[in-house]
Amino acid sequence: MTLPIRNVAIIAHVDHGKTTLVDALLRQSGIFREGEEIPDCVMDSNALERERGITILSKNTAVHYKDTLINIVDTPGHADFGGEVERVLGMVDGCILIVDANEGPMPQTRFVLKKALEKGLRPIVVVNKIDRPQADPHGATDKVLDLFLELGADDDQCEFPYLFASGLAGFAKDELEQESVDMQPLFNAILHHVPPPVGDINKPLQLQVTTLDYSEYLGRIVIGKIHNGTIRTGQQAALMTESGAIVKGKISKLMGFEGLKRIEMEEASAGNIVAVAGFADANIGETITCPNEPQALPLIKVDEPTLQMTFSVNDSPFAGQEGKLVTSRQVRDRLFRELETNVALRVEETDSPDKFLVSGRGELHLGILIETMRREGYEFQVSQPQVIYREVSGQPCEPYECLVLDVPEEGVGSCIERLGQRKGEMQDMQVGGNGRTQLEFVIPARGLVGFRGEFMRLTRGDGIMNHSFLDYRPISGDIEARRNGVLISFEEGVATFYAMKNAEDRGVFFIHPSTKVYKGMIVGEHNRPQDLELNVCKTKQLTNHRASGGDELVQLQAPMEMSLERALEYIGPEELVEVTPKSIRLRKVTKKLAKR
Repeated sequence: MTLPIRNVAIIAHVDHGKTTLVDALLRQSGIFREGEEIPDCVMDSNALERERGITILSKNTAVHYKDTLINIVDTPGHADFGGEVERVLGMVDGCILIVDANEGPMPQTRFVLKKALEKGLRPIVVVNKIDRPQADPHGATDKVLDLFLELGADDDQCEFPYLFASGLAGFAKDELEQESVDMQPLFNAILHHVPPPVGDINKPLQLQVTTLDYSEYLGRIVIGKIHNGTIRTGQQAALMTESGAIVKGKISKLMGFEGLKRIEMEEASAGNIVAVAGFADANIGETITCPNEPQALPLIKVDEPTLQMTFSVNDSPFAGQEGKLVTSRQVRDRLFRELETNVALRVEETDSPDKFLVSGRGELHLGILIETMRREGYEFQVSQPQVIYREVSGQPCEPYECLVLDVPEEGVGSCIERLGQRKGEMQDMQVGGNGRTQLEFVIPARGLVGFRGEFMRLTRGDGIMNHSFLDYRPISGDIEARRNGVLISFEEGVATFYAMKNAEDRGVFFIHPSTKVYKGMIVGEHNRPQDLELNVCKTKQLTNHRASGGDELVQLQAPMEMSLERALEYIGPEELVEVTPKSIRLRKVTKKLAKR
């Protein structure tokens, strides 16, 4: 006899507490031994996820509650990883929408809720972080209802169940006035409101691949939901590919989920979410089916990318000094391998064998790929991100974003002025009682390229910026991207304190003294609109009258640290970011620089 099953996804805007809430569910389900050390954010297993405090990849876990197996899928909250959300919503029968009690619905809340409603899911709304100061749980609930109505939810979906919770404190409750010490109300809501999976165990096997994994021992592992039929270890099966071809194979290993572990199974039936080994060429969206009666499920469709950049082989004077994987073949193989698991990514070859056009959902989506590759030992260079234009009903259109800013009062005017220059249209403005104001804009995606760094300067680092893709609209005309010129090194060598101190009044540096530089490398930002070439390797002439340590007490102003994301936002059309395992450098595209 099989256990009753519930399949549920956790969806929310970034930083609204999904992973922390899943932590609480896991801790209270009894899957950990007594005394076992449990890290925070146990579902964020990727090193980049832990460093940045965000979820990048959707992950599966399962817990038992009252003799019911609850499969939980934790999804990313950032708009750039929306492709992960879209593909997993097809294998669940319900979802938990988490909303911050203070912030209310944010741009990504709109995106994930829209996708859930399109799938016909009825979300359970959890108003999280109710124990924080300035929390307004009832206000957040009202805003969620407004969002449901705005997105065209039907009457049944608008009658959504809602709970109040604190993932960090580990409790949930049906009413604010109630006392609660655990997550039982949320477990009960899942059993009561999430319908059991629909599927017929007597029909031929149909399992749709929604996630890919890899094991050194088993090869490619596919994860997905069994829509119909039964699957057994060792049985013959067929893979129906995207092109319609049928590839026969055998289920070499069948695994289910329990807590953070995968457990081997002999058999699983319709409604279960399982991991299967045996199909080395399976891709996301394809169907593992019965070889005698092959029937494909509809392919998973995700929104198209909105931003693209060129990846090319590093041809700077320092090429090959820091990376192990530097050739065009190695870069090409890695990019095409990423396509197997990253459904929202596109890679195209260009006229040049050394350049590849890579398209993604946003700067963070592409930035995570770049960061992952450099940690694996790749060395390459990338161009400025460009938006992807599209023709809609015969009219050229561009992607628009929904932008929400949380800014201190003194920064409101300058942010509105700057976004107006970037073709942003203000939709809403809410003044909070804590000296902060929330601004909502609709803005062309190209108006946001390079805006984050400027926004941080306008708000002195105290602003919060969130945005997500809205739709394609007619092109809005030219956007003036104001940025000062850059300081460029005009010779190869090592930057010296003496040269940098003498040029300090010309702008802000991106490098420290003793940094190796080459001709054409961008070393700072000029304080005027035009570019300026400098000799940052110049040394002080020593004489018997002046000692080399004479300026020890003189200090240089702190350089502007260029992280990968900041560099991608900063560069202009004729500039590149050189990416190696050890360094992030900015450089001009051409070596023929303007005369001084």
